[in-house]
Amino acid sequence: MANVTRKIGLSLGADICWPICYEEIVRRLKLNLPLAGDKVDFEVERVSIEPFDLRQPCRYDLVIDRLTHWFHTSREWIKKSVIMDGLYVFNNPWSVQSMEKATSYAAMMQLGLPVPETWLVPPKEYEPSSDLRPTLESYAKLFNLGEIGEKLGYPMFMKPYDGGAWVGVSKIDDADQLTKAYEESGRRVMHLQKAVLPFDLFVRVIGVGPQINVVRYDPAAALHERYQVDFHFVDEDEWSLLRDMTLTINAFFGWDFNSCECLRRDGEFYPIDFANPCPDSQVTSTHFHLPWIVLSQVRWSIFCAATQRAMRPNLDWQPFFDIAEQGLPYRERLAAYARIADERLETQRFREFCAEHLSHIDEVALEFFASDVAKDAVHQKVTAMFPDHEVEQFTEHFWGLIEFWRKTEADRLNAGGAAEDRR
Repeated sequence: MANVTRKIGLSLGADICWPICYEEIVRRLKLNLPLAGDKVDFEVERVSIEPFDLRQPCRYDLVIDRLTHWFHTSREWIKKSVIMDGLYVFNNPWSVQSMEKATSYAAMMQLGLPVPETWLVPPKEYEPSSDLRPTLESYAKLFNLGEIGEKLGYPMFMKPYDGGAWVGVSKIDDADQLTKAYEESGRRVMHLQKAVLPFDLFVRVIGVGPQINVVRYDPAAALHERYQVDFHFVDEDEWSLLRDMTLTINAFFGWDFNSCECLRRDGEFYPIDFANPCPDSQVTSTHFHLPWIVLSQVRWSIFCAATQRAMRPNLDWQPFFDIAEQGLPYRERLAAYARIADERLETQRFREFCAEHLSHIDEVALEFFASDVAKDAVHQKVTAMFPDHEVEQFTEHFWGLIEFWRKTEADRLNAGGAAEDRR
């Protein structure tokens, strides 16, 4: 029996708190798993940014990627490592690079999800280039923005076709606001999307592998209050629908870690933003929900690294389109998509793996999130985000929410709750 070490890399940008928690929980798990005749343990290392030989072997079995959606050097290293070394990475870098919000909207519309009516409009301004004037003079069709507004109807939202963090998003109530927002949009390519109003619930569904967490969300609140602490705001059928929707999106695009925003109106959930393959993961935004994110990443990454799960570099969409063409009722169609997702994510194998090899993770987590190391991770992130005079106040605020998570989690486990039962 050989001793084998699986190496997990963390490709990070401004992340502070969750990597500390992730590293410490993996260390405290003390994993030495009997797999395929070997004893498998795990090392976690932070990935450095440096020149690399394209033929240079990758020393990692798996990388959790939080950087390459905007940092090109790391993106090319990741892509090289997938192609040449069989690296498994969260998330598919080609998909992240190419799937802007417009593409993701179109794809889910094609699958029949109730995405609100959306238009894409050319930018108000352009980056100067020698080819710009002849291109626009020959082919740019003059359009009446007000007519598009009338077709969509007010209210609507104007938002960039790419990016995130609510940058450039504005609510439009009439033609004058539409004109003003467009005039101020600069070089951004913008979407106009019909508003889902009135709605009675806004949720952000976080997906990590086959694990999901449905969180009540308030985008109008301050950053540290947007993720709400609330329970039992969706019923079992709604939870199941949101799971099927989120896993369908993630499996379709090859994303291991993504979030899906949905609005509920008249009992129906409308997905409005779901190309988020670098979701919030800091205590200063997710607070109470941070432990769930960290533990879900630990479970999924350990499973993928331990079992040497193969990366799927190419996106196979045809099975989804085949179902879409059958004309099934919406809920049946979504369930059929989710069965493809569960197959691709090896959901049943994952659950069995966790039950056999990670049954102690909850106990470890409850102990860790009461530790000085965990509180210091919170303090470090708060120090980086808040002015000096607010650091202690918000450190205690976020730490209190994590301690509340410990209480609710302990209560859930004592009541015999399953790992996926967090409604």
